Amino acid sequence: MCPDRLGRNNVGMTERRPPGVDYESWIDRQISDAEKRGEFDDLPTAGKPLADLAKSPDPNWWIKGKLRSEGLSYTPPSLALKKAVADALDAALEADSDEQAREVLETINGEIREANRKGIKGPPVVFRPFDVEGVLSARREGRSR
Repeated sequence: MCPDRLGRNNVGMTERRPPGVDYESWIDRQISDAEKRGEFDDLPTAGKPLADLAKSPDPNWWIKGKLRSEGLSYTPPSLALKKAVADALDAALEADSDEQAREVLETINGEIREANRKGIKGPPVVFRPFDVEGVLSARREGRSR
């Protein structure tokens, strides 16, 4: 342990490289000292293959790894809207009434028009507003069968 300027002991902190000692031997000494102290014993990944070693290099590997470890995900806005459009069509076709279906379609059409007007980030996806009357007609046909 090395005391800092305030006299506290900092576990895991190393002293500065002494003048005249090359980096490789200094680093090797730091590693061997840590091994002797047992700092590498019982690591959670000991004896396991490195994850993603065979994958192609990705400049955002660390961001993706952090999202994966935190159980988070990120969907680009254009793809999120694409999924919302598909979900809205399903919801309209499954709606209990024409009024509910019309409301779902008009809501998603508003989002589509806004995205087309302002532009949307992510992979390019072409969105066209739904023909509300056409979808309602197809919905009625499907219900009559």
